[in-house]
Formats: sequence, C-alpha cells, structure tokens
Amino acid sequence: MTPDYGRAFALWRQAAAPHWDAYIHHAFVRQLAAGSLPRDSFLHYLQQDYVFLLHFARSWALVFAKSDRMSEMALASSIAHGLLNGEMPLHVEICGREGISEAMLQQTPESPANMAYTRYVQASGYAGDMLDLLAALAPCVFGYGEIGLIHKDSGGPYGEWTATYGGADYQKVCHDVGALIDSALEARLGPDWPSLPRAEDLARHFRRATQLEVGFWQMGLDRT
Repeated sequence: MTPDYGRAFALWRQAAAPHWDAYIHHAFVRQLAAGSLPRDSFLHYLQQDYVFLLHFARSWALVFAKSDRMSEMALASSIAHGLLNGEMPLHVEICGREGISEAMLQQTPESPANMAYTRYVQASGYAGDMLDLLAALAPCVFGYGEIGLIHKDSGGPYGEWTATYGGADYQKVCHDVGALIDSALEARLGPDWPSLPRAEDLARHFRRATQLEVGFWQMGLDRT
C-alpha cells in the first residue's frame, strides 16, 4: 500500500513511475531486506551516505534561507538538525563497529553518483525557488519512508537500518515534510496548482531526483 504522505507526494510518485518502482524495489534494497547484501556494499553505501547527508543538511538549510514563513523555517531547521544529530551519528555508530572511524568517514572520497545527486538537488535550489528545491529533496525523504514501511520487520543483519526508517520517528518526518510541501504549494501557487504549467516542472525535479536515487543504490551495490 502506498503511504499517505500528502497530495504532492501522491501526484509526483505517479508521475515518476516506473522510476519510483526501480528506486524502492532496487536490488540493493531487496538484498538488504533479505540480509544477503554483501557487507562491503553496505559499508560503502554508508560511507557515501554520510557524505550525502552533509549535503542534504545544507540543502535543508537552503530551504530555511529561501522561505518567508516561520512554520517552514522551523521544520527545515529541525530536519537539518535531525540529519546532523540523528542519522549521521547512526552511520558513525554502525561504521565504528566495523573499524571505520568518524575521522575516516569525514575523509570519504565522494563517488560520481553521490556528486551527481547532491549537486542536482543544490542546483535546483540555487537556480529555482523553494518549490523546486523541495521537489528535488522529496524523493529521498519519502522513498526511505516507503522502503522502511515495507521492510521494517525484516530483521536480519540490516534490521537496524530498516527499523529506523520504518519507525514512528522517521514516519513522522515523512508526514511533516508532506504537509510542508502541500502547504507551500498552496500558499504560493493556489489549491489548483496541479493544473498549472509549473506543476510539470516540479514533477520533473522529483522524477530526476528519483532516477538519481536509483543510481545511488547501484553505486552502493557495485561499490563504485
């Protein structure tokens, strides 16, 4: 069942098919949930994701900077804080068990797939407005939420990861971000925004970022 993360998510998810299915059902995800993913692939992914989250936090800080509404600024600030003080420490903890220190994580060479994705999101924000940026940020937030819901009870060697994204705290983030995006769209474009030409531009950002998420999983699987 598709999670209810709001109106924009439902429309953008539909517009991104079949890329969305390739994202949430990627071989990396399926192997992770089954416990058959090679440990080296998981650790390579975690190291790259640590770098990714630094850029992602900066992108949410850009949402803060581009917004003129206190409620949006508060949530953007909260998400950036959560990335820096919640998700990233989890990466540090898991990698630390494998002999990969935080100092080593901070020196991780950025992969081409990581660079392509993070720079696309940031460029969307710098070249466009807050709505462009939110559309590019959304696939990561919502995709991990949907994957977490599907596999939260999978257990196994990667059960800690799936339980985190399927858990109540992360699901609340997804619902909060969905509400933020819906209210931001209505405030700036009106309730009939899906019928406007601008809607396709935003769906294109979401679709492109989804494709880059697929590439990120493949990078983890191939350890490239």
